[in-house]
Amino acid sequence: MTEMTRSVIADGAGGSDVLRIVERPLPACGPNEMIVRVHAAGINRPDVMQRQGNYPPPPGATDVLGLELAGTVESVGEAVTRFAPGARVMALVASGAYAERAVVHEDVAIGIPDAMGFVEAGAVPETYFTVWSNVFERAGLVSGETLLVHGGTSGIGSTAIQLAKARGSTVIATAGTDEKCDACVKIGADHAINYRKADFVEEARRLTDGRGPDVILDMVGAPYFQRNLDLVAVDGRIAQIAFQYGSKAELDLGPLLFKRLTLTGSTLRARPVAMKARLARALEENVVPLLARKEAWPIIDSVFPFDQVARAHERMDGGNHVGKIVLTMTHEA
Repeated sequence: MTEMTRSVIADGAGGSDVLRIVERPLPACGPNEMIVRVHAAGINRPDVMQRQGNYPPPPGATDVLGLELAGTVESVGEAVTRFAPGARVMALVASGAYAERAVVHEDVAIGIPDAMGFVEAGAVPETYFTVWSNVFERAGLVSGETLLVHGGTSGIGSTAIQLAKARGSTVIATAGTDEKCDACVKIGADHAINYRKADFVEEARRLTDGRGPDVILDMVGAPYFQRNLDLVAVDGRIAQIAFQYGSKAELDLGPLLFKRLTLTGSTLRARPVAMKARLARALEENVVPLLARKEAWPIIDSVFPFDQVARAHERMDGGNHVGKIVLTMTHEA
């Protein structure tokens, strides 16, 4: 008989009420894949977008929600060499993390440091892969430069703050309340700007003696396009990773030329396994040692049991979280 596993899907498009826990057949495991017993899965903005009907899984991927997981390897395909049953792993997946068991390609999995539990590990892959790829590889942030992070208390924002500080950069973060600004500073930001009380362009210029930040990480989109172009330093780089408030705007592109700017954007979900594998090896080299020494550490806002996945999404929808929201399965996490 086909083995079944409990999984979360969206029954239509809408609010958290469309989420359903269903029994699904355990997917077949390919020669380079592993069956992972999931202990924890991070909740991310793309999951909400998929639930709303705005971000369908890529072709061939399951409709089970979830982009990141942490768990224990139960079985491995015949060609797997990197892990054995019993190994503790965390992984970025195209979909399928909100389940008691998931199929993971060995090349996108990373061993969990001994000091880290499953809850924290479940909050690592999506944000750390994204920040490393966009801030350090594509935008080329280096020690001594200044990074401006929009949305500093989000999972992405809190990760970017910590990694940039650990690698020797100055960090300015924006947030929408004084409490969130205080949280940004506690996470490690050198400065935090309440964008509802101050013009972040003017404040960031003042904090950088008029030159602007070297790199800007943005997920807001249209309302910030022009402001980011005007603010970023000469030879600066803007890393665009989402368009939460729209992707269309009328722009004066003059600063792109006059300041020799680089504007870059990317998504991870639909990228091929080989590309994600290269990122996984970069994280093993550059980020896992920081995690092992707790020089960077996932900020956990809240943890919800599997049966309360709708409440976890409500927490994300409310926008008051600081750091990551994590879903735990029925077994130990």
